[in-house]
Amino acid sequence: MRARLMDHLVPMGQLAVAAVAGGALLATDAVAQSAREATPYLAIENEPPPKLIVDPPLAAALTQGIVWIQYRVENVHIVPVFGTGALNVSPRVGHLHIHFDDLPWLWADPSGVNTIDLAGVPPGQHKVRVDLVNANHQAFPGCAMCSQTVTFTVPETASTAHPH
Repeated sequence: MRARLMDHLVPMGQLAVAAVAGGALLATDAVAQSAREATPYLAIENEPPPKLIVDPPLAAALTQGIVWIQYRVENVHIVPVFGTGALNVSPRVGHLHIHFDDLPWLWADPSGVNTIDLAGVPPGQHKVRVDLVNANHQAFPGCAMCSQTVTFTVPETASTAHPH
C-alpha cells in the first residue's frame, strides 16, 4: 500500500513528502513555513516590544494635495478598544495618534487600515508624526520604534480641491 500511495503523489510547489506512518501521510514544507502567529486564545509570554514602520507619502497623490502615508505595526493589534481594562490583554492592542504640522491637536486612528489619508493639504512643506500608543493613549513602555515622523512637500501646482 505504501509504494502504491507514493506512486500517486503529485508534488505541490515545494511540498515534500516526509513520511508515511500508520496509513496517514505526513508532509513538511521544504522551507519550514508555518501559519503560527500570536493566537488570541493564549496569552503571549514575554511579548516582544511593539514596532511602527511608516513610509513616506505616495508621491503621485501629492500632486493633487492628497497625502497617503502607509504604515504597518508589529507585535500589537490596531483595534478600537480603549481604557485601562485593555492594558493587560494579550496579544496587546493599541491605536495611532496622528499629529499634523505641530498643530496643538491630534486625532486617534484605531482603524488599522494601514494608510493615513489626508485630503486638501495646501502646497508647501509639511510633516506628520505618527505615534503607536496603548489603549490608554500612552506610549508603550520600552518601545523605541513607536514614533515616526515623515516630512514631505505638496507642490505649488497641487489642486486645492480634493477628488475623494
